[in-house]
Amino acid sequence: MTKAMQFFDWLFGEGSALTPWQMAARALVVFFFALAMIRASGRRSFGQQSPFDICITVLLGAVLSRAVVGASPFWSTMAAGAALVATHRLVALAGRRWQGFEDLVNGHKITLVRDGRLDEKAMHHALVSRKDIDEALRQQGGGVSLDEVECAVLERDGKLSIVKRRS
Repeated sequence: MTKAMQFFDWLFGEGSALTPWQMAARALVVFFFALAMIRASGRRSFGQQSPFDICITVLLGAVLSRAVVGASPFWSTMAAGAALVATHRLVALAGRRWQGFEDLVNGHKITLVRDGRLDEKAMHHALVSRKDIDEALRQQGGGVSLDEVECAVLERDGKLSIVKRRS
């Protein structure tokens, strides 16, 4: 075994019987790899928080944590993380190119209130209650009543948007 290989074995350890400083060394390397992967994935991964974007957040954290604790081979785990990031980026690019594919991956908005009237069927489909609408009215509408609302929309990221009627 070369001196470089011996150094890496000493620094990062092997398997799950790691010393605290070996886990710390792994954590530092994983941090910088994760930062590079997140940058490569694009800003939307952690900015929009759509279900599609949350998948990469959860999976990347789960996969990369295995490299830190030695539960999986270090470089194989890093390769799995890179594969997830590449897949996320390719799916995002495909969604940008083909609207139908983007709708399949990210969903679409659902209008819950039109001209001050609740759309019960849309609310049932979206699993949104009247209390959810009332909460959004208080938070975004400044306490306006339902009859003052032009529309209320459940956005693709799960947030409720309220548009007040113009005077």
